Amino acid sequence: MSVAAHLGGHAGKVLLIVNTASQCGFTPQYAGLEALHRRYAARGFSVLAFPCNQFGAQEPGDAAEIASFCRTHYDVTFPVYAKIDVNGPGADPLFVALKEQAPGLLGSKGIKWNFTKFLVDRTGAPVRRYAPTTRPEAIAADIEALL
Repeated sequence: MSVAAHLGGHAGKVLLIVNTASQCGFTPQYAGLEALHRRYAARGFSVLAFPCNQFGAQEPGDAAEIASFCRTHYDVTFPVYAKIDVNGPGADPLFVALKEQAPGLLGSKGIKWNFTKFLVDRTGAPVRRYAPTTRPEAIAADIEALL
């Protein structure tokens, strides 16, 4: 199934879809993700965060705790969804589609860690997959090109 089929109210936007965690070494990337969201939201861009506890049990909270953490520590205004799985038999269908259409290094399908990022164009097609180590500000030029 296509990524576009899972976007609902976000169809027609450029999106940066990220699996996140509150207790990860990459958690400070929330600040950079929020900066991108605020910089480009008026032009039809959004960050979508999907917390995941599959990597080092670094997202133990429930949806309310996660949302509160994001608001309190990083003033996040982009959507933060309920916790999901991104790998395995219980993987969320959106991430199944993202991994299929935007494989990682050497064609790998699995997500290796928190803060893997997928840039999706206005048609719902994944354009690029970024490693957890890719800082959000490094993605700005790619976002600009799609807006």
